[in-house]
Amino acid sequence: MTDPALYLIPVPLSDVPVENVLPASNLRVVGQIKHFVVENLRSARRFLKACDKSIDIDELHFDELNRHTDPSALDAMLAPIERGFPVGVISEAGCPAVADPGADLVAIAQRRGMKVVPMVGPSSILMGLMASGFNGQSFAFHGYLPIDAAAKSRAIKEMQRRIDVESQTQIFIETPYRNDALLSELTRVLPPRLRLCVATDISGAHERILTRTIAQWKRQSVIIGKVPTIFLLYK
Repeated sequence: MTDPALYLIPVPLSDVPVENVLPASNLRVVGQIKHFVVENLRSARRFLKACDKSIDIDELHFDELNRHTDPSALDAMLAPIERGFPVGVISEAGCPAVADPGADLVAIAQRRGMKVVPMVGPSSILMGLMASGFNGQSFAFHGYLPIDAAAKSRAIKEMQRRIDVESQTQIFIETPYRNDALLSELTRVLPPRLRLCVATDISGAHERILTRTIAQWKRQSVIIGKVPTIFLLYK
């Protein structure tokens, strides 16, 4: 029987069978949970059915937690744990509570002394770092860079400074339809000596993880397209 706790349930990063990226122990736990907090109801239902076709979705209770959720609603999402039932957190992709609104729910659970269980699964941040060849001892994840051109330029310069001064790998993402524009900007403003890793469709059928110097990226005609991508910079 699954303990009453908050279970952070990773989901695939790409459209691949769940057994390709999740251990069987995750699927067993998922099958025992009736209360879920999800970022998107439709994709969460699809994920649960992929985990176990015998799951009766209509028997499950769902709360949505995304950027539109009123923070005052979060406490009630943890109520099943107080009654002795497990609660599962499911994000849109990858690991819950990492660059994800689920972190707010985890913070409340920790303050209330509830058991929090992070489950094994794919993280584009760590998988991209693993395959980049960059410093894995010191790194920073910045999420999305600013949209404003001046603010973005300052953010890129600050990342370059941290690479040079602190030898720290810099990791960031972009909205997929702006991937190619960001790649173009990086090759335009960064020194040719820096190395850039572009990791697309991690763990998916079209995975491509390439590390090149800025000078090499400039010489290549690379189109990323609207594919989930993570960017990493180092010297």
